[in-house]
Amino acid sequence: MTDLNLNDSRLKSVIAAQKCPLLFVTISGAHLYGFASSDSDFDLRGAHCLSLPEVIGLDVRNETIEWTGTPDGLEIDLVTHDVRKFFNMLLKRNGYVLEQLLSPLVLHTTPHHAELVSLAPACITKYHAFHYLGFAETQWGLFQKETPPRVKPLLYTYRVLMTGIHLMRTGHVEANLVKLNADMRLSHVDDLLQQKRLGAEQQAVRAPDMAFHESEYRRLVALLEQERDRTLLPDMPTARPALNDLLVRIRLA
Repeated sequence: MTDLNLNDSRLKSVIAAQKCPLLFVTISGAHLYGFASSDSDFDLRGAHCLSLPEVIGLDVRNETIEWTGTPDGLEIDLVTHDVRKFFNMLLKRNGYVLEQLLSPLVLHTTPHHAELVSLAPACITKYHAFHYLGFAETQWGLFQKETPPRVKPLLYTYRVLMTGIHLMRTGHVEANLVKLNADMRLSHVDDLLQQKRLGAEQQAVRAPDMAFHESEYRRLVALLEQERDRTLLPDMPTARPALNDLLVRIRLA
């Protein structure tokens, strides 16, 4: 498994080199999900702040900034969104940005980041279940088509379904599959986690039992749908006024 050092100078140097002020940067991807391989890249995600002159004209640029590189051999993929775009994504049942915002693997933070984290629960709705159902369907389709089938899309399938189930039950975002499986106790998931960590990023599944995994996929989909239908989470986010106020203060600052 890739060593994870949040103070790695290579990660810090990439963040320091960004031209737009950053609200926050966290680590997402396999490191957040708990199944990074020795050759996994580092997925850095966050939000940046365009200046007021950059956003009041007709043509707003750099709403999304992407950077990839391998400083001193460390493969890094950085994606940040302008705060307005990021806030709007939070209000649209987008599980990706929730996980990025609430990632415990924080590389760069600000007081506004802390305020945004406090508003995250008011962005969560029962309809986030559809994000996880759709993502799982995509990953399951990818897993079925591959020859030989890889561990990664299968782990992603389990991870997103279990994250969605946990979210519907508790209202809390948990993206780490190791922690999720400590509750659900699926022994085959533990086996897959070990294969992925000890192998390579493109590691194939050892002796895949396709019928078994399809049965588990269908079972977890049905469970997520049941949890969605009985969750106490609201239909709509309630954070919009507070997010609007935060956005105005960030722009004016």
